[in-house]
Amino acid sequence: MPTAREALLDAALAALAHRPWSAVRMADLATAARVSRQTLYNEFGSKDGLARALVRREADAYLQGVRKVLADPGPPARILAALAEWIVARTAARPVLRALLTGAWDARLPAPRPARPGARPAAVPAQRRADAGPPAPGELVAATVACADERWAAGCELAVRIALSHVVAPPVPYGTPPVPYGTPPVPYGTAAGARRAEGQCAEPESWSPMTPTITRVIETILRVETTSPRKTMP
Repeated sequence: MPTAREALLDAALAALAHRPWSAVRMADLATAARVSRQTLYNEFGSKDGLARALVRREADAYLQGVRKVLADPGPPARILAALAEWIVARTAARPVLRALLTGAWDARLPAPRPARPGARPAAVPAQRRADAGPPAPGELVAATVACADERWAAGCELAVRIALSHVVAPPVPYGTPPVPYGTPPVPYGTAAGARRAEGQCAEPESWSPMTPTITRVIETILRVETTSPRKTMP
């Protein structure tokens, strides 16, 4: 059974699927999680604190998933290609993670602002960690690479950066007309807005034709002796 904190974070994430963060009400989240509003404020301190906790949990869950993918047995190149596929699929389904990895935040998502300097530390240890602020995209990429075997570091960073390039600029389905320059944004929550949002992050299946090629590229990288002491891609 989830704790009150986890239930509140789940409720906040579910609310984001239907409305922008600015329209999410703390009272509604407490009701959805079946806890009192006092419990909500005891855990997070404020709506900003809840936003920081939600973003931190997303980063932690991502790294936990990375470690699970990398722990699978098999040839390193195949594992790293699987990691790239997993990142593409995960970010397609989780807008907060996509923003964390790309740095592309918008008004619909919780603002990842750190706690004010000099603010009283939170009473809950998990919240004190969240209040430090989320990792920057480069830090999250570095943390991803750190999960891999040192011998795979260069290939792992390559796999992650290729996956993120796919997330940022996914292929456009054949026959899709281009959006004219200067077209105003589609209102969030409308059917047209949903279609536009889908176009910003293609379905995971669109990655599949690339997998054999990416696997061969990663195999080549892993065969090359890395001379940099950091063993990372530029």
